[in-house]
Amino acid sequence: MEYKRLFSSYRLGENLLKNRFVMAPMTRSRSSQPGDVPNELMATYYGQRSAAGLIITEATQVSLQGKGYANTPGIYTREQIAGWKSITEKVHDKGSKIFLQLWHVGRVSSSRVNGLQPIAPSSITASKTDVYVFDGAPNGDATFIPVEQPREMDRGDVEQVKREFVNGARNAMEAGFDGVEIHAANGYLLDQFLRSNSNKRTDEYGGSMENRVRLLLEITELIAEAIGRDKVGVRLSPFIKFKDMDDPEILYTIMLAAEKLDRLDIVYLHLCEADWGDAPKIPLLFRRSLRTKFKNSIIATGNKTPSEGESLLEDDLVDLIGFGRNFLANPDYPERVKKHAVLNSIFDTHTLFGGGGARGYTDYPFLENQLQQKT
Repeated sequence: MEYKRLFSSYRLGENLLKNRFVMAPMTRSRSSQPGDVPNELMATYYGQRSAAGLIITEATQVSLQGKGYANTPGIYTREQIAGWKSITEKVHDKGSKIFLQLWHVGRVSSSRVNGLQPIAPSSITASKTDVYVFDGAPNGDATFIPVEQPREMDRGDVEQVKREFVNGARNAMEAGFDGVEIHAANGYLLDQFLRSNSNKRTDEYGGSMENRVRLLLEITELIAEAIGRDKVGVRLSPFIKFKDMDDPEILYTIMLAAEKLDRLDIVYLHLCEADWGDAPKIPLLFRRSLRTKFKNSIIATGNKTPSEGESLLEDDLVDLIGFGRNFLANPDYPERVKKHAVLNSIFDTHTLFGGGGARGYTDYPFLENQLQQKT
């Protein structure tokens, strides 16, 4: 199979992408401490994977309060901005585009991570949900700990979070990013507002679906006004239920959000689809309905084969295909797909969330090097 669609160029707003491969956001916890500062090791990692037409960075907290896991990078200090700038320059030098994913974890946190009580739309603890710290465990593995009960956000907290997201977007532009992705998926703060089981508020940000999508829409509009609508994407996860996020109304809520986001004319929606073996598949009807609600670009990410991605592109159900784990262990993943080459073995789980420096991060071999070694 030639994968003509996957390897075709694509215009995303003002950005011309060299192909339709998207490197999906993956938390790797390699930022420098103290201060959660992006570093040269991270620049090497992203630079290695610049065969992707578009890179979406790992989730990046917009404030200390928004941090939920150890050693994840931020975008709210001068040092963090400078660190990210070295990364965007390296990616651009290799002909790729890069968006920063803006993140606030909400209730998915612990004071052991950031010294602060988590905040959330309602004071409801996420059951069976862990975050991690590094406390000297063998092999540098992360130690998982349960989340703590959050404090319900008051109006001052809501306004503060809006400012933090806008400030993060402006900082991303200063750092040289081509755009930002607002993380409203996977059980984190904005997803917590969307869902009726985690949002029990009785003010204008809770209750009806229209109220539950309000914060996401307000943040998106503020960011679009600050940096430009063609530089803003939003990530949603309609079929994912982990982190205690099983909401019977979520599909209707997602469709309402998509329709309203379409009116804001943002550049893309990014569907985060479950990536484990027996995960639920997104129904064809949902994809078709989403196409009618949202006119701009749609990205689909979730353990897809190149053939599955090509089919979705051919059927005009999506415009770009995100790949996560395959990019993690294969920095030149598009090249391997083009040549039908064997992929590197599965990634090292001990170094997935930090703890290993370059090991399991920037030391996965390129196809060219492997071929040279064989000859």
